[in-house]
Amino acid sequence: MFSLNRVQLIGYQTQPVNVRQTPGGTSVTDLNLVVPTNFKSENGQTLSGKSFHTVTVWGGLAEVCGQFVRPGAQIFIAGRLQTDSWDDEQTKEKRSKTKVVAGEMILLDPKSGQMEAPLNASQILGSCNRADIIGNVTKDPEMRTTTSGLKVLTVGVATNDSWKDKATGEKKEKSEFHNVVIWGALAEEVSQHVKKGNRVFVSGRVQTRSWETQAGAKRYTTEVIAEQFTLLGVRSTVAEESISADGAPRRASASAPAEDFSHTTPSSSFGEDPSPVLASVPDINYASEIKVEDLPF
Repeated sequence: MFSLNRVQLIGYQTQPVNVRQTPGGTSVTDLNLVVPTNFKSENGQTLSGKSFHTVTVWGGLAEVCGQFVRPGAQIFIAGRLQTDSWDDEQTKEKRSKTKVVAGEMILLDPKSGQMEAPLNASQILGSCNRADIIGNVTKDPEMRTTTSGLKVLTVGVATNDSWKDKATGEKKEKSEFHNVVIWGALAEEVSQHVKKGNRVFVSGRVQTRSWETQAGAKRYTTEVIAEQFTLLGVRSTVAEESISADGAPRRASASAPAEDFSHTTPSSSFGEDPSPVLASVPDINYASEIKVEDLPF
């Protein structure tokens, strides 16, 4: 059964690029992108923020990064989320880090250099931070409440990736476990109708937040903040009106008037529920959803 694990970012490189070589001679580098974001507060005020992302780039793309990517360069990245896990040598604790593995990269700066940002043009100066996932829910959703009284739901969604080993030709598979955070009315609806094992589509943005262990050590958790959450494999009465088993075209019922979209108000580009950026998410232990995998180095 196929799944989807796709991330798209438009951001700026924050530091010099260091290209490394694996023992097998493959080039690899880690980009560190900052993605400026705009959002609306609870009272409708427009605010600005930023998110940081580690992007691993392999092969020829890594060599391109070493030649042409400099601090401040604007880059488009398309790839997938991957979580690497290991045992801390000092504390023996299980540690994990989620990053983006690049499949495509586009350098966005013109040869003449970056131009100055025009004034009063906030709607066309945004970046891109989008994650799309199709996978299976790994456990029943867990509803919690923030200190300010906001409802927030956490859902684990698993995706599967398969590939053929270039050296042996053997087919290999790996599961990725994504932590999805849902707020507001959408969270309440998901909590009522979504269960472990359901197949879902999630669309949102990638966010990394920090927290401290009981021993005072700083840790980081990467999550997908859901803007859309769709339960899949569900019968649709709307679609059934247009489906014909014998191939003959189906027409709308004469008693059903056509919908008029001429006065539809465009939805806000910032989303309807601003609460994800206003409250800190209560801590939750994701350790049970992480499978230990050997690191490539």
